[in-house]
Amino acid sequence: MSSSCQGKGIVHEIFINEDRYLEIVQCRMCHLQFPGEKCSRGRGICTAFAEESCTTGRIFKRDGTPWLTFMGCLKNCASVDNIKWSVYLVNFRCCRSHDFCNEHL
Repeated sequence: MSSSCQGKGIVHEIFINEDRYLEIVQCRMCHLQFPGEKCSRGRGICTAFAEESCTTGRIFKRDGTPWLTFMGCLKNCASVDNIKWSVYLVNFRCCRSHDFCNEHL
C-alpha cells in the first residue's frame, strides 16, 4: 500500500492494490461554532475515505436565526434542508469535490 498527497484542491489517492485506487479528501473539522465567532471546540482536519464526505451542518432556531455550525467527515452523507430537531431546524451539506470543500458550504 502506498499513498500520494498533494496540496489544497487536489484529490488524494491511496494505492490499495494493482487495479484499484481509493480517493480521499481532507475536510475542515469544527464541532462547535456559534454565529460571528471562530470555532470553539473540535477544530482540525479529518480525512474522508470511501463512502464518506466532507459535511457542514447548520442549526437554526425555528424563526430562522442561526444558532450553531459544525463541520467534519460523515459516512453516507445526504444534503438536506430544514430537518426538525426539537425547537431547531438543521441543514446538512455534503461535498467531495476537493480538499476543504466544506469550508464555504
